Amino acid sequence: MTPKAAIRAEAERLHAAFVAAGAVPVEADILLPAETLLDLYGEDIRARAYVTQDPARGEMMLRPDFTVPVVQAHMAHGAEPARYCYLGEVFRKQDRASERASEYLQVGFEVFDRTAPEAADAEVFALFQSMLADLRLRPATGDIGILMAAVRGLETTPRRRAALLRHIWRPRRFRALLDRFAGRAPVSAARAALLERLAKGSPEALIAEAGTFVGLRSAGEIAARAEALLEDAGAKPISAPEAAMLYDLLTLEAPTAAALAHLRGIMPMLPAIGPAVDRFALRLEALAERGVDLNKLPFEASHGRTSLEYYDGFVFSFHAADPSLPPVASGGRYDALTAVLGAGVSIPAVGGVIRPGLVARLRGAA
Repeated sequence: MTPKAAIRAEAERLHAAFVAAGAVPVEADILLPAETLLDLYGEDIRARAYVTQDPARGEMMLRPDFTVPVVQAHMAHGAEPARYCYLGEVFRKQDRASERASEYLQVGFEVFDRTAPEAADAEVFALFQSMLADLRLRPATGDIGILMAAVRGLETTPRRRAALLRHIWRPRRFRALLDRFAGRAPVSAARAALLERLAKGSPEALIAEAGTFVGLRSAGEIAARAEALLEDAGAKPISAPEAAMLYDLLTLEAPTAAALAHLRGIMPMLPAIGPAVDRFALRLEALAERGVDLNKLPFEASHGRTSLEYYDGFVFSFHAADPSLPPVASGGRYDALTAVLGAGVSIPAVGGVIRPGLVARLRGAA
């Protein structure tokens, strides 16, 4: 059997296992409207996606994953609850020096069920764990929802909260913003000079002084940005106790049982995380009921922050011993995505994908 045939056979075996678990097989177009994907994933995906121009349909993108088209189809026509599975190629640009494939098969499983979201999280994780058990992979779990709740509860300006939420999936940028908003990072010389100039004259006067426009921003957009900079410069720093708790949360790594105890301990200082922590506790109960050892299951509060931007709750992945390999499987909860694609109608949803090429490789078949 050729390597490609071995990978295809592994993909079909995994797909059949999802069908046996109650999923309905679905298909998705390979060429998708780029605008929708860029709105949902952020412009960062453009550097990793294959984008082309279609005379009739405008900017199009080779399918970077299945979740968005599957959610679109479910929100348009699906009944509840629903379980879907799929098998097909996805396309991602790689760095020149990378050995990772730019085209590979993906097999996935998605659950749309509003009755017990935490039980659905446990169902998906336990199913993936059992299907991959013979590979002895290292699991990792997290919860983007807890971090988002902490940011939403900060006593700071709406603009600063929005900036932190927007950059949750860019850890370095998020940390730089948090350092600045908490007064832990000095203002750069260039920023200080700009603020000094803005404070001495109106944005409109400075725009007129600058001369001919270069770029796509209008005068109104530039003026609004200038006003935002002045507003931010006058905002009070995030309080030291709040900032300390958020830094603590960002670095939390522990077995899930211990992580829950820690989160309960910091809730009095970050009360906004309370509902998210309660959901975390319910998920752990559901995982334990499915035989998952909570004392051996790792939890990282920052896990999933370099994934696609639609995850907003539970996240997980399974990793081989070789750190150079991408995750063999990954997934998570994306409730907000269903509301965006459902024109305001939403349903709790969770899912994940497996890379059959890596499974076949680890099993010595490819």
